[in-house]
Amino acid sequence: MPPGDGWTQDPYGGAVVDGKLYGRAAAVSKSDFATYTFAVRALEAVAAMAGALLKGGVELHFTYDEEFGGELGPGWLLARGLTKPDLLIAAGFSYQVVTAHNGCLQFEITLHGKASHAAYPETGIDALQAANRLLTALYAHNDVLRARRSQVPGITHPYLNVGRIDGGSNTNVVPGKVVLKIDRRLVPEEDIGVVEAEVRALVESTVASSPGIRLEMRRILLARALKPLPGNRALVDALRGHAEQLFGTTIEVSGSPLYADVRLYGERAIPAVMYGAGPRTVLESNAKRADEHVVLEDLRRATKVVARTLLDLLR
Repeated sequence: MPPGDGWTQDPYGGAVVDGKLYGRAAAVSKSDFATYTFAVRALEAVAAMAGALLKGGVELHFTYDEEFGGELGPGWLLARGLTKPDLLIAAGFSYQVVTAHNGCLQFEITLHGKASHAAYPETGIDALQAANRLLTALYAHNDVLRARRSQVPGITHPYLNVGRIDGGSNTNVVPGKVVLKIDRRLVPEEDIGVVEAEVRALVESTVASSPGIRLEMRRILLARALKPLPGNRALVDALRGHAEQLFGTTIEVSGSPLYADVRLYGERAIPAVMYGAGPRTVLESNAKRADEHVVLEDLRRATKVVARTLLDLLR
């Protein structure tokens, strides 16, 4: 993703100002790369100095395709049996231990009409007008979704977002084609098959009310929700205990409205949590926005938390 506009610091400069490191992906998730790498180096140093008898091993998985579902990164490793971990810590935030996250369905919707000169609109079929009708229905559906409350702390309700619209060819032409890309977030309690059928039915029935419009709809992402798994207690207790000591505050155990590729490990019954350097919330760090940053003291403390947790688990 590009850095976007509005930066007061160079998005690729890594400037440190008032104890904060600024840069694209500084908070999500380059900070976690640093945390995990230096936590393992610290573990190596402790083992070398103290002669600690550590039982087990640690793998670092640096993958790149989370926002496209993770199938080419962790999905590829897991499917081929190249990794078989007992426990997993994935990129997260330093002020909470995340044990669940939302799922996500994304669709590309194409509405085909018939382009014509704007001077003779009756000779065309306006795909943008049909898209406007569909947008109204999609946004109205959020009123229904807001009533479906999740029981997982930190997660509220499902949501449907229209993230991109492309269409038309020129100002004086009735638009003959419009493409929409939509994102439907699922709470952990929802069934992904039921949700997909619901979204498709809503789109199909709405488009059917626009005569002459032909619909194409394809799913472009399926990411299941992460649900808390039995067996994650050792991770949760160790991370929470060390974090509360080092941060001097209560560390919550909660879910996240984000979706992540940690779900791929959860689908294979590997107990997993999300934890790493970061802010209390995504918004606090300006993640994915101008002036994204990470507080270096949070980075340092989170690294210590992960290092001590690994030491606890391995001995």
